[in-house]
Amino acid sequence: MNSKFFLRPATMSDADCLLEWRNDIVTRQASLSPERVEVASHLKWLKSTIHNEHRKLCIAELNHRAVGTIRADKDKDGWILSWTVAPKSRGKGIAQKMLNAFIQGFDGVLLAQIKATNIASQKVAERAGFTLIEKSEGDDLYHYHRVCKA
Repeated sequence: MNSKFFLRPATMSDADCLLEWRNDIVTRQASLSPERVEVASHLKWLKSTIHNEHRKLCIAELNHRAVGTIRADKDKDGWILSWTVAPKSRGKGIAQKMLNAFIQGFDGVLLAQIKATNIASQKVAERAGFTLIEKSEGDDLYHYHRVCKA
């Protein structure tokens, strides 16, 4: 059977799964903001995100089931990416599929700030053609860069 994988824009109906994934302990450990997020602040954030032209938030679906999310935030240097794989979908190549799908047809500069301890995301970025451009010793971040041409 062929698996059907695609990215779609996030909606408010994704709020519960996004909050669950965000508050997962492994996700929090890999995040630049490791604190738990409360429901009210999450709903406010999601609502503003959906209507923000400088932010793109996509849900990855595999066989009609949400398996992860990828986000891009516009800044002066390009788009800063972050991604999260649903806890039950880890270890199945979902992050690589999300990143590859997101950059298809993308035109511009993509950046990823990845914790030094997050080896899995570093490998995903490198396999997607990102180049390590800086290791920030003070905050233990690795900065990756990729220029995409549509």
